Amino acid sequence: MPAVTWFCVDIECSGPVPGLYDMVSLGAVVVNDADDGALSLGESFYIELRPEAGMDPDAMAVNGLDYALLLREGVPRGEAIRQLATWVKAQTRPGTKPVFVGHNAPFDWSFVAWCYAAEGMPNPFGYKAFDTKAFSAGVLGLHWLDTNKENLSVALGLPDEDHGKKHRADYDAWYQALILKGLLERQRAPRTSSPTE
Repeated sequence: MPAVTWFCVDIECSGPVPGLYDMVSLGAVVVNDADDGALSLGESFYIELRPEAGMDPDAMAVNGLDYALLLREGVPRGEAIRQLATWVKAQTRPGTKPVFVGHNAPFDWSFVAWCYAAEGMPNPFGYKAFDTKAFSAGVLGLHWLDTNKENLSVALGLPDEDHGKKHRADYDAWYQALILKGLLERQRAPRTSSPTE
């Protein structure tokens, strides 16, 4: 049985670092890893949060969310991460551990981890995260600076990103799930040895 359940997570935020700024939305998609090694995309999760700290207009311009609407209708941080933890627990396969996966995981994980710490709640993903940028550098032999989604979509034969949906956390989490699935399949594919001269 696989030792992990993969959770591809993307967040949008009101600024560059947690604490001074807020996570304002979060999307997540499960990548199911069957006993036979088959991979498939599973359930998804999306939530928008009420901001509590600072706001960088440039960051909000990237995510396109309405800050005033989030202040009125966003889910309070504690409730949002409680819902996430409940969903992660329900989606985690028996006998496996949930793994946070991000494309530039240090950034997204830091906001999620900070929210759990600020609320005095355990992070369902623990202190570790799996980064598809680093993973793609190893699996595909790419330079770090070439591990962007555009290059990975070509290398893995994925559909182009929909730029009308890009930077919406649920869409980005789904696309990152495609990347993870493609990278894992490439890593697990039988290797053929090169003929000797």
